[in-house]
Amino acid sequence: MRAGIIGAGIGGIATAIRLRNKGYEVEVFEANNYAGGKLSSFEQGAYRFDAGPSLFTMPQFVEELFELSGKPISQYFEYIRLPEVCRYFWEDGTRLNVSADTKEFAQEAEKQLGEPAGKIAKVLKDSAFKYEILSGLFLEDSLHKLSTWTSAKALRGYLNLHKLGIFNTMNAANEQFFSTPKAVQMFNRYATYNGSDPYQTPATLNIIPHLEYNIGAFFPKNGMYGITGSLVALAQDLGVKFHFNSRVKEIVADTKVKGLKIEKADDKQSEDFRVFDIVVSNMDITPTYRKLLPNAKHPEKLLSQPKSGSGLIFYWGIKKEFSELGLHNIFFSDNYKAEFEHQFQKKTIYHDPTIYLNITSKYKKDDAPAGSENWFILLNAPANDGQDWDKIIAEARQNVIAKLSRNLKTDIAPLIESESILDPRSIELRTSSVQGALYGNSSNNKFAAFLRHANFSSRIKNLYFVGGSVHPGGGIPLALSSAKIVGGMVEEV
Repeated sequence: MRAGIIGAGIGGIATAIRLRNKGYEVEVFEANNYAGGKLSSFEQGAYRFDAGPSLFTMPQFVEELFELSGKPISQYFEYIRLPEVCRYFWEDGTRLNVSADTKEFAQEAEKQLGEPAGKIAKVLKDSAFKYEILSGLFLEDSLHKLSTWTSAKALRGYLNLHKLGIFNTMNAANEQFFSTPKAVQMFNRYATYNGSDPYQTPATLNIIPHLEYNIGAFFPKNGMYGITGSLVALAQDLGVKFHFNSRVKEIVADTKVKGLKIEKADDKQSEDFRVFDIVVSNMDITPTYRKLLPNAKHPEKLLSQPKSGSGLIFYWGIKKEFSELGLHNIFFSDNYKAEFEHQFQKKTIYHDPTIYLNITSKYKKDDAPAGSENWFILLNAPANDGQDWDKIIAEARQNVIAKLSRNLKTDIAPLIESESILDPRSIELRTSSVQGALYGNSSNNKFAAFLRHANFSSRIKNLYFVGGSVHPGGGIPLALSSAKIVGGMVEEV
């Protein structure tokens, strides 16, 4: 039995490993000349950068793939649990370094923010409770199977529905709970982990802090791309075949999958037809239907849903080291609500943006020359809707330089010796993510979890979908979880 996988994003690679372990001959077709999708890497002079995701949580999803394959993870992949989660900066000079020890974090939050330590401890306990209730439903099973909703896990969810935050927004829940605006802002930030607006998205997403604080934040010793590299190596050792620079032109199917048409590298007008018993698309769900399934009935209601936020990323080689910065750093906007209104209503970037600054050279020294740092700067951005991105980028760049220069009391501009930029247009071009949305459909309403496409086709037998644009959502852990769900649906050979 043969399985063809469209796209070598992290979800596609993980699915390939799972299907190979079930006895399938697996081939992966990737349009780019590299694996990983958003989870890729590049060099810029003497600096190395992870191109996309920069936070590693829930390593058990990676470990599980090695255990399933009977391979020692130590031969492929190493990581550490970070002693510090993040460093926060506010314009009034307030700074908070968040320890991975939750008790120390709570005490430091009380000292720096005036937020009672007991409240921090209580909200993390509540986040763990929400996760325990919801993870079985949303991360491990398909929401599109009746068996999920009639299970014991679902019953427990029904009984605790009033405690899960479904009927409240994240911001409203945090404002009701915390005593200080800075604590509210710090916990509102977790809406951005799936491209959402804390003033619209349901408080259910307050499960996210549990992943970062209670379970922990981690760092792969070879950088985030180490996740991709290790899983590709594992897949290849298992016998999975990867075809790069190989664009899929069509999924051939009627009521059942028949195979794939692949664009010939030497003749873009011609195609090779490959027979497959199973096809899994790791491509964004919208172009999967629009481009690869032109004759199939399209789920228009799902495909037309508003998209999640995107990102504007500056990759800067900085010829200086800053001791006050850590691996993960956040410089908050003074008006968080206005920032999200600009992103989701006005479709632009606020003049005082929240800046996420990631510096992998803090832990992986060869990512930058001695005495220098590799700065990955991410701003929350709207999905691409035809904006004047050149103008937005130019203004945002100046605002970022000014904000960081103020907060770090150093003129940043002359320290930038190399630069690359990734914006929603280029994200869309490189990853086939519609409008450059990083997480598929928006989660800015209480029904968002149900407005993602299923991991399988209800009309075409043996056609499956994996990755951030389908259930359960975007981000590394959820993409790996979607691969597990697909793997569970496919019968062994």
